[in-house]
Amino acid sequence: MLQKILHTAVALGASDIHIKANHPPCFRINGTLAPAKDFPLLTVEEIRQAVQRITPPHVLATYEHDHEVDFSHIEPDTGRFRVNVFDAQGSPVIAMRHVKDKIPTFEELRLPPVLHDIVKDQHGIVLLAGTTGSGKSTTLAAMIGAINRTRACRIITIEDPVEYIFTDQKAMITQREVGIDTLSFEAGLKHMMRQDPDVILVGEMRDATSIRTAFLAAETGHLVLSTLHAGTADLAIPRIIDVFPSFEQDNVRLALAANLHAVICQRLIPDIDGNVIPAVEILINTPTVRKLLQQGRLTHLAAAICAGRADGMQSFNHSVYEHIINGRISETEGLNAATNPESLRMNLQGIFLDEDSKIIGE
Repeated sequence: MLQKILHTAVALGASDIHIKANHPPCFRINGTLAPAKDFPLLTVEEIRQAVQRITPPHVLATYEHDHEVDFSHIEPDTGRFRVNVFDAQGSPVIAMRHVKDKIPTFEELRLPPVLHDIVKDQHGIVLLAGTTGSGKSTTLAAMIGAINRTRACRIITIEDPVEYIFTDQKAMITQREVGIDTLSFEAGLKHMMRQDPDVILVGEMRDATSIRTAFLAAETGHLVLSTLHAGTADLAIPRIIDVFPSFEQDNVRLALAANLHAVICQRLIPDIDGNVIPAVEILINTPTVRKLLQQGRLTHLAAAICAGRADGMQSFNHSVYEHIINGRISETEGLNAATNPESLRMNLQGIFLDEDSKIIGE
């Protein structure tokens, strides 16, 4: 039954599949979740059997102990899936994300062209931020794909689990999965500096140790790519700082000023064709942004993004505005997705405020 569910989901173009006991399977298609038709309700025991079938032996003990686990699964003749199994009220629940085989390009994802420039830099930290389901992993894959096509370099990834599978082009790529190839992000990062990487991908900035190691890698001339859960690009900065105890936070802020290259934050919006398109906010560590970080004036970062269009930065509002005036999304969807709907409404009426004046001292 699970095989049939997955095959149907992929045929319908679903990004996510959700399975729980005594409920029809649900598919997320173009951002909308709906119950799948023509499938019987699965019992708790049937789902337990499905979990036993798809969960790799090396993480089964983790699931039995922690009652939740992440892993990847390949369903023959159907595709590859990122899987999270967790217990709810004593019953297993399965959440699966279909990972497409083809590595997408920036153009196919309709991402801003400035991302080409961002991945050309050979050192610094680039963060992909956003909420769950905002397409961070797909954009990250596109970034690695762009480097792979254009640069002869050594790329090493640590992922939990591995999602997109890369084939070497100009770059030599090694992908490591937590639990199979390394015990943890911490262990993998500890030894990575001896593996001669040029580009390092860390699946997620999870803790202080991984962030410290990312700083060290960037300081020694490496490009570090990672993801972070944050709603806007400017809020990603305090999110990282707050991981550390208060007595370390000033040093972390200064390390960000020295090593951050860019923060890319995105939201997926329904477009006029029934698909989804990313609205993208971009923070680049320009001299202005670096000064704000050094001085601890983090509340001014949002204004710096708005004022930094000439440097390749853009706010969510600007991204949404561009989608609306180019006919990609409706005004209603745009206003729902905007960080500041009132400001966007003014922009659509031809009224633009001078954002430069908001950055005090510039």
